Amino acid sequence: MTLSQLLILWLVTSVSFFIISKLPTGVDIDSFGKAVISAAVFGILNALSRPLVKTLDLPSDELAIVLFAIIFNAIIFGLAAFLVPGFRLRWGIGSALLGSIALTIVNHLIHKLLLQSVVLNF
Repeated sequence: MTLSQLLILWLVTSVSFFIISKLPTGVDIDSFGKAVISAAVFGILNALSRPLVKTLDLPSDELAIVLFAIIFNAIIFGLAAFLVPGFRLRWGIGSALLGSIALTIVNHLIHKLLLQSVVLNF
């Protein structure tokens, strides 16, 4: 991944964080600046945890993989909220689960829009 792709991914995730803070998910982010920091922390935690996830013996069932990914992302989401002042989960693990699902959906939609407008070429 090039530096420009990484920066665009960070911006998209930042916008996604800010959008989900406006949805009724129990996720509170004070400002877009806090969303940018939250996206960076979330990305770093995700990158640091990848080697751990790869060493785990995951089941081959697709549903189990999806459920594991949702729970894992909720944990990373909660850690990011714990580490970033101004990023709160109103309902604890429930907000982390809703937020991580919403983040996945919003990120996917934004990527689709960007790909259709030929801004990104991933």
